[in-house]
Amino acid sequence: MAAIEQRRTTWKQIGPGIVVAATGVGAGDMVATLIAGNQFGYALLWATIVGCLVKISLAEATGRWHLATGTTIFAGWSSLGKWTTVYFAPYIAIWGFVYGASAMSATALPLAALMPGVPLEVWAVLAGVSGLVIVWFNRYAVFEKIMTVLVGIMFVTVVGLAVYVVPDIGQTLRGLVPMLPEGSVFYTMGLVGGVGGTITMAAYGYWVNSKGWRDSSWMRMMRLDNRVAYITTGIFVVAMLIVGAELLYASGITLQESDQGLIQLGDVLRERFGGFVATAFLIGFFAAAYSSIIGVWNGVSLLFADFVNHLRGRTNTDPGENQKSWAFRGYVLWLTFPPMLLLLIGKPFQLVIAYGVLGAFFMPFLAFTLMWLLNSSRTPREWRNGWVSNTGLALAGSLFVVLCVYELYGIVTGA
Repeated sequence: MAAIEQRRTTWKQIGPGIVVAATGVGAGDMVATLIAGNQFGYALLWATIVGCLVKISLAEATGRWHLATGTTIFAGWSSLGKWTTVYFAPYIAIWGFVYGASAMSATALPLAALMPGVPLEVWAVLAGVSGLVIVWFNRYAVFEKIMTVLVGIMFVTVVGLAVYVVPDIGQTLRGLVPMLPEGSVFYTMGLVGGVGGTITMAAYGYWVNSKGWRDSSWMRMMRLDNRVAYITTGIFVVAMLIVGAELLYASGITLQESDQGLIQLGDVLRERFGGFVATAFLIGFFAAAYSSIIGVWNGVSLLFADFVNHLRGRTNTDPGENQKSWAFRGYVLWLTFPPMLLLLIGKPFQLVIAYGVLGAFFMPFLAFTLMWLLNSSRTPREWRNGWVSNTGLALAGSLFVVLCVYELYGIVTGA
């Protein structure tokens, strides 16, 4: 009985991993996975699973650094030299400005489709402001509960839809065998690299600390939390690929490679299955997009507050205290109100270029700096990388370098 009770207690403590996975899997990842099924059927199913394994490796390394050293990821970056600050400062400023507009627009799309009487821009503003209110006034425990509810809605609607369309089991199993259909090489790498992976990966350690996990005694719990979260994510993205393969690939329907593609899918569902199924999907779309808003508003603001602390020579690692700071609240405001201008005027070309260039470097930066930190004397010997972690981070870093070069090539050439 004691063992059963302890197991129940352990499962109840899972949370930060769900938060980081839900934040990372937004409308863009839903579109990417849906389009993979749309264009290649089940052929890239294996890539979505590899993508989840890559994120498990990155999130585990981030959480391990926080717990093993008692410091934050930005403290680690600072120890590597001032070059990390030179990169990070413009990146987090430009990223927040552009991402804020994108996240609010993505959240507004399903709301406008469900209630077309209200303009899209109004829904976008309401999404951003409500996210600000949730993050500004609520501590981590409430924030985590809200995120868990949104994840539940996402999971039930999308996985339920995948079951409803009756997947081809034979084709699904064949999709587990790695293959690269013609024209799919860089698309596949983007799919592997994009399943729930952004700057929010670096926020995982801050959420681990917010949960009350502050030292290496929580290492086992953190690893369980991380694995459960990304297994859940894996099921979710596989469900999206099944929907794309079953509803679109066989029918020859082509979706837009933007958030509008999800609205198109809603129209397809309405024609095929009726209004109830279409409405349920749009609610799941909203949950995925809105979880990214409040996750970023909280997690990246914690990262920014820590960045400011280090610029001022402080090393406060208490997320609860940082959440009350002017730096945290200032960045939440930066994510919310200035990006509203972009909703009205569009994204200036130069800003988009800067956003793309700086953003392309972030995931290689994260993967390789984690390898550097976790193989050095900065980390207690018992918690340094083993061959499994080094292999996972090396593969992730190499993948992201290729994606970085490809993205920069596209920015320069306009391809």
